[in-house]
Amino acid sequence: MSRPVTVAEHWVGPQVSACGQSWAKRVVDVLGSFFLLGALSPVIAVISAVIRVSGPGPILFAWDIVGAGGRRVRSHKFRTMVPHAEALERALREQGANEMSSVYFKMRHDPRVTPVGRILRKLSLDELPSLWSVLRGDLSLVGPRPVRVAEIEYLKDWHWERFAVRPGLTSPWVLNGKNAIHDFDEIVASDLDYIRNWTLRGDLLILLRTLSFMMSGTNH
Repeated sequence: MSRPVTVAEHWVGPQVSACGQSWAKRVVDVLGSFFLLGALSPVIAVISAVIRVSGPGPILFAWDIVGAGGRRVRSHKFRTMVPHAEALERALREQGANEMSSVYFKMRHDPRVTPVGRILRKLSLDELPSLWSVLRGDLSLVGPRPVRVAEIEYLKDWHWERFAVRPGLTSPWVLNGKNAIHDFDEIVASDLDYIRNWTLRGDLLILLRTLSFMMSGTNH
């Protein structure tokens, strides 16, 4: 079993510069997030109002994630769970409720998810506020899915290579088996393949497929 790691102890491999340093990728991120924030602003306003009247708790959920280079990044999603849901997660992990093998926590019928949150998740609409993080440069439209700072203790040393680039709102894992692939090692292998073989054309294809995935309503 590998020793626990912290953000300060991060490391990355030497084979990942093309994806992490591409100016074209950043241009797509800026233009794409700016356009989507403008076009979807009415949707964002409606969702905010629905969450506000649906029950107690904030509209947005702030989460601390591991960004590029292992630095701590704060991003936001629409809140889809009851207040203090993160505090309940450890107990659920200890009860063996996690359907993932490690790191990520996932339950198909998570008791912490609100009725409104369940709809937002199925349509992937809870991610819309994260477009601000893409515009700021903390996240990318496409990249390895974020890992929360609270999940660092479950990482293996070799997993850290995926933090050589910005986390993404969508990734090959989301499209190729998010609801079926439960082994985090397999997810990281997919991430590293994406990073090492990155192309702008590949990102654009992933974005198009993500749109279809969102419209299908099959996320959970």
